[in-house]
Amino acid sequence: MDGRVRPRLAPVSEFQFGAVATETIEDALLHLAQQNEQAVQESAGRMGSFRETRIVEFVFLLSEQWCLEKSVSYQAVEILERFMVKQAENICRQATIQLRDKTVPQNWRALKEQLFNKFILRLVSCVQLASKLSFHYKIISNITVLNFLQALGYLHTKEELLESELDILKSLNFQINLPTPLTYVEMLLEVLGYNGCLIPATQLHATCLTLLDLVYLLHEPIYESLLRASIENSTPSQLQGEKFVSVKEDFMLLAVGIIAASAFIQNHACWSQVVGHLQSITGIALESIAAFSYAILMHSVGANTPGRQQPIPPHLAARALRAAASSSTWTESAQ
Repeated sequence: MDGRVRPRLAPVSEFQFGAVATETIEDALLHLAQQNEQAVQESAGRMGSFRETRIVEFVFLLSEQWCLEKSVSYQAVEILERFMVKQAENICRQATIQLRDKTVPQNWRALKEQLFNKFILRLVSCVQLASKLSFHYKIISNITVLNFLQALGYLHTKEELLESELDILKSLNFQINLPTPLTYVEMLLEVLGYNGCLIPATQLHATCLTLLDLVYLLHEPIYESLLRASIENSTPSQLQGEKFVSVKEDFMLLAVGIIAASAFIQNHACWSQVVGHLQSITGIALESIAAFSYAILMHSVGANTPGRQQPIPPHLAARALRAAASSSTWTESAQ
């Protein structure tokens, strides 16, 4: 975005695994599983998705420009997603009231314009909030944010910037420090290391980061292919799409798919062992893990995938994916 020299982030190779006691890992894994199950249950009835490719790309590039860690960019996307869904739901509720009470003038255009006009400000505020949540040494200052917005042609004051952050926090009841898919990936890699995985966790971690970026950037195509596989139909209905929202919010399922796909890329001979460990740890069906890793690989590298080497009957993959949407078998501890 500019020609300034930016300091380098800590290399991925410095990420350490195996430094935490097994008892702590077991407790942390169980806690994450419970959080994931709650998030899946609460996703029922949610409308829309703001993990659109251009939005995610904007957040990723902005995080890179500001030298933020990868975890911050994922956190920013998730905060923005939850906030925008809340905003959309509020507009729909107001519209319903207006339609019911005809004495109140309908003002759809004003509500829509207000949402659109503040979108870039909201997006940047989400990145700034995510930077404050991290333990990174560099928190993005208001001056940096205002200068960036001004360069894009958006003139805002410090007061407006603070009000934007507060609006986001209030809308989400100040609950923005939630696990991202990366949290689940790193936790499962930690457990795999203790369980004797043949591929080193640090080696898988680097590939997982790349694939997680791709899943975020290709979010809709990947999940659309999973939806079609789950219903065994190339043209899912709107109702089927709405019911599939819970799968999109299942970060544990996403994490095992990412790790399985990474294992296939790193050493496909060890793929079956890694998938077996993941099934044992999470309780997710082998067919579901294979179906997810197949979708990720097909949309990223398009090469020979686990699905081609070990064909999965479509009805089994569909049944497994449907079960994954409502599964509560995340209670198995690390071996």
